[in-house]
Amino acid sequence: MTKTLIAAACLFAFAGVVQAQDADTDTSTDNGGWTGSGEFGFASARGNSRTENVNAKLGLNQENEYWKNNFFLNGMRSKGEVTVLDASGNTVDRFTTTANRYDGGASVGYKLDPRSYIVGAGRYEHDDFGANLWQGIVSLGYGYIALKNERTELSFEIGPGYKRYRPADTTVLVNGVATDMRQPTESELVGRGLINFKYRLTDNTAFEDTLLVEAGSKNKYYQNDAGLSVSMTKKLALKLGFQVRYNSDTQPGTQSTDTLTTTNLVYNF
Repeated sequence: MTKTLIAAACLFAFAGVVQAQDADTDTSTDNGGWTGSGEFGFASARGNSRTENVNAKLGLNQENEYWKNNFFLNGMRSKGEVTVLDASGNTVDRFTTTANRYDGGASVGYKLDPRSYIVGAGRYEHDDFGANLWQGIVSLGYGYIALKNERTELSFEIGPGYKRYRPADTTVLVNGVATDMRQPTESELVGRGLINFKYRLTDNTAFEDTLLVEAGSKNKYYQNDAGLSVSMTKKLALKLGFQVRYNSDTQPGTQSTDTLTTTNLVYNF
């Protein structure tokens, strides 16, 4: 309850600051095409069940005559009650971590003309409960802005890359005792593809969808992020997000597809 009250107080204070900023005269100047946004979501339940969920995102973008750059950092952590066996073999409920994932990356694009650009990209992800404990990729490719106006934007990126990853540990029986076995690190050449679509439905409502593909002969990874945001002020918005992640190479007991639904407060800067 205390954490919930603290989070709520922070959100209300944050909203008050943003509204005060919006009331001021706009003194923005040319900043080289940089924009950014931060997202935060928190939920807590007590009573018949006990859960805590928090997720945060930070993104920076730059687009001008010469550059099309992107930087991001995301994190997600959840706790909940799970049923486990204690040392005596009794069934007990424990409040423990059920999800812990963070990832970050960047892409730097140099424009050849107003629509096409050369892009270098890198991404790293750590997931304690995913098919891969960690994975990292670097790539070099070609990007093309197929459509861009005040309401719609559509762009594509494609190119080769190099990926290293470590599959999640497997559980084996050693003398009748369940033991985690570390998996070796894998590496391979992959093809990277990215499709980014943005559409402004109304003056204060926008839809965005990003599809990422990292496909190799041993492992194929797909991630789609869809989001619908509604602006409350010039800088503050509410966003409903839905993420689907697919990994072709999974260990026994883990699923290939993960989904995540979020409702976040967004601050644009």
